[in-house]
Amino acid sequence: MSDNEWPRQLPPPDHGDWSEAPHSRGRLLLAAVLVITVLLVAGGVAWRLMSNGTSTPAAQSSAAPVPSVSSPTVTPCPDPELTVAAAPEIAPVIEKVAADLKPAGQRCAPIVVRAEEPGVTVDAKDQPDVWVPSSSVWLRIAADRNRNFQTSGATLAWSPIVLAAPPALADQYAQDSKTAWTTLIKAVTEERVPVVTMPDPLLTTTGLLSVHGVHAATALTTKDPGIAQLRALTLRSRLTKANADPTALITQMAREEDAGSAAFGVGVFPVVEQQVAAYQKAGHKVGLTPAVPVDGQVEADYPFAVRKGVKTRLVEQLRAAISKPDLAEAGFRTEPTAGTARLPETAAAMLTPAKQWAGFQTVAFQVLLLIDNSGSMNEKIGAGPETKASLLRQSGISAAELFNEQTTIGMWYFGAAGAADAAHTEVVPFGPITAAVDGKPRRQALGEAIGSYRPQAGAGTPLYQSVLDGVEAMRAQAQPGRPSVVVVLTDGDDGGTRFAMTQQEFLKRLNAGRDPARPVQIFAVGYGPGADLKSLGEMAKATGGQAIGARNPADLASAMAKAFLATRSS
Repeated sequence: MSDNEWPRQLPPPDHGDWSEAPHSRGRLLLAAVLVITVLLVAGGVAWRLMSNGTSTPAAQSSAAPVPSVSSPTVTPCPDPELTVAAAPEIAPVIEKVAADLKPAGQRCAPIVVRAEEPGVTVDAKDQPDVWVPSSSVWLRIAADRNRNFQTSGATLAWSPIVLAAPPALADQYAQDSKTAWTTLIKAVTEERVPVVTMPDPLLTTTGLLSVHGVHAATALTTKDPGIAQLRALTLRSRLTKANADPTALITQMAREEDAGSAAFGVGVFPVVEQQVAAYQKAGHKVGLTPAVPVDGQVEADYPFAVRKGVKTRLVEQLRAAISKPDLAEAGFRTEPTAGTARLPETAAAMLTPAKQWAGFQTVAFQVLLLIDNSGSMNEKIGAGPETKASLLRQSGISAAELFNEQTTIGMWYFGAAGAADAAHTEVVPFGPITAAVDGKPRRQALGEAIGSYRPQAGAGTPLYQSVLDGVEAMRAQAQPGRPSVVVVLTDGDDGGTRFAMTQQEFLKRLNAGRDPARPVQIFAVGYGPGADLKSLGEMAKATGGQAIGARNPADLASAMAKAFLATRSS
């Protein structure tokens, strides 16, 4: 009831001489009180009736108790007009802009933003209308999976991938805010950096671009792509965690800073520059020192992409409302960074090394390396000075760094020149890779032995006997939860020694010694056109292993990498 309605419903009080008519004034006051009371009661009943969905008092039973007062029913919001998926680090900027676009007084938001890693979005059943991933690469990956998005306008922002760590660790791998992936690999192999973590490259842009950066960096160190691959996987084998959440790592830093354990909890990890800037802006006690890897510099970019078929005015409004000042304030770069590596044009070229990286299992393996020491390994390959043995030395030194700290390993050479020669010779005794051999770590002893590898001139190839002995030796070392494998590298077939036997006899003896309680797998690398890959394949198959051919000189290290990867994914 408004103030203007009062005179029409209740006569105004008499402002005459009240002292002359006390009884009249009393009656008027009583009448006014009664009217007000009636109106209040009637209004309350009417409100209760309306709140219970009843339009008239007649709908209520006279015997029914007065219903209790309840809150009005809230109508649920309809589906949003526009759904947006954005990389976690840029999502807050998008969310703020979307909130500002909500009409004044409207309870329901027409735009809903969800923060998620691009690898989650690309596989999501519920695809967004607008997608702001942290790399244009994901749009190519999405297109290969029949999820079509078209970019709208220029790229929103950029942010380089940096290696970050607490100041206490930064000096071990970085100087003047710069570092290199190969510097980090060396620091890890020399155990100067105890903890390195990295996100999943199949889910996160940080992980995907970092894997590409590592491979780009190691490719600069050698002309042999296989050796470069082994060097890249060396870092993978030393990761404390290979599927860390970038946002969670930053959060862990903030949570552990008072306990002083942050340096040991997260160690060194890749992250986009913007996330480091946001962390530093928050004023945490323990800082983060970012360093740009100059040998494989990669950068996240943030395209604004619209799903095919989506047409709404809100798309243009949202795109136009995202400003460069807002992005710069949030720690992003509004122009691309000079010197960043160019990414492959196809999704497959990016995903192949990422899948290999993600599939690399960190398992406590027991490994015996059987290296062909026969005279044919001294043969030259091509017109240059390189021999099979020299390539093996190059690949083997890199391979020695590939095994993780949980590996137990030994190495034999096999080859016999004289009738009395043994089929094989122990070069590095079997034991934990971190344990000492003649006063030096076993990993170092492996590297030095391979570096000095010189095949025996005129020696034959006692392949079958050496494999049988190696499998038997590894079966004796078998332990629950520690897979045992024999990795064989040879350029020829069995023959030329007193240990020669037919393939049928070999397979018979190999199968006769099988023990399901103590399995030993064989992974064989056949090097060169003279290798009997068919026989190697049958011996590997009999044990659940694999045989890998290396027909060309450049394939040797790649084949070794595949063999070592196979031991971890089997």
